[in-house]
Amino acid sequence: MVSATAVKEVSATNGHTNGHAKDGINNGPPLKKAKLGDNLMATGRIYDYTSSANPDMPEMPVLVHPPSLHQTGESRVIPFDLSKQLGTAYAATSPNLMASYIRIKDNESVKSDAHATSQAFYIIRGEGCTKSEFGSIQWSQGDLFVIPMSTKEAEHHATQDAAIYWVSDEPLMNYLGVSPSAKKFEPTVFRREALLAEVEKISHAPGAEHLNRVGVLLGNQATESTTKTLSHVLWSLLNLLPAGNHQRPHRHNSVALDLCVGRVGDGDGKVYTLLGPELDENGWVKDPIKVEWLTGGVFTTPPGWWHSHHNETDEPAWVLPLQDAGLYTYQTTLDIRFAPPVREGEPAAPPQSSMSKA
Repeated sequence: MVSATAVKEVSATNGHTNGHAKDGINNGPPLKKAKLGDNLMATGRIYDYTSSANPDMPEMPVLVHPPSLHQTGESRVIPFDLSKQLGTAYAATSPNLMASYIRIKDNESVKSDAHATSQAFYIIRGEGCTKSEFGSIQWSQGDLFVIPMSTKEAEHHATQDAAIYWVSDEPLMNYLGVSPSAKKFEPTVFRREALLAEVEKISHAPGAEHLNRVGVLLGNQATESTTKTLSHVLWSLLNLLPAGNHQRPHRHNSVALDLCVGRVGDGDGKVYTLLGPELDENGWVKDPIKVEWLTGGVFTTPPGWWHSHHNETDEPAWVLPLQDAGLYTYQTTLDIRFAPPVREGEPAAPPQSSMSKA
């Protein structure tokens, strides 16, 4: 005899009682009815949160793209390609940015093209003109210009032996598998004279000697009310490192691709950057990697690493970092932090004994 309770359970489960068939034989849970799209389940992955929320990713290395690369040889583009270190299937200097030199001999031309929303060009040396779908831009040493999404190549012609530092956000487009669909800003030019004049004002302002950095951020009308950056992705700073100065460390989540614009005495080891993930008890970088500045050379600063700039000569030095900090600023994830000022009784410069060279 079947009880009333059992009859109710069988009815509620369409003839099955707690995973048992009507004859009492255990056949496991009832079969699931197939649904449209079940064939798409194979590419899905389900991970344990605590062990997978912070996955291992390729680390951004500290490397140098030496100026000797653009000082001799044929006219050409010289990529700073770290795709092997970053594990990408496309050329990249950092996960979001691609940096290259463009070397152009007298009265020769080189074409450049990037699948990007933003491209920045800084003139390391020389004179010439760049022609693109946006028109012509004449340039000389110390000028910088930035162009938005373009559908055609740019052609750079040198009237005097030239080198250009070129950075774009092409790797970001490749990672996302997208193409830029709109011109987000107008082509913009920064002249050397205007940049130096603004830095001069800041360097002579009251309290300038206590600033963590002495320089100017390069912005754009299109980002004036938001990120105040070179473009929606790119960020740049022209930073003065005064003679005999030790700039305190700072850090940020963006990768920096730093160009040494100029210094006196290349190769003497007296103008350099110290980099590392931690600070010591005195607020200097702990067990740092030392990168010497060479005029016209580029080095990488990993995201989140503390870094300080040092000039032990009697002449000023200049550095121009290009970063993807426009994107981080928009997302409010840049998280820039500054080491506290040197307190009385603390060393005014970092110890030399624990440094290792890049």
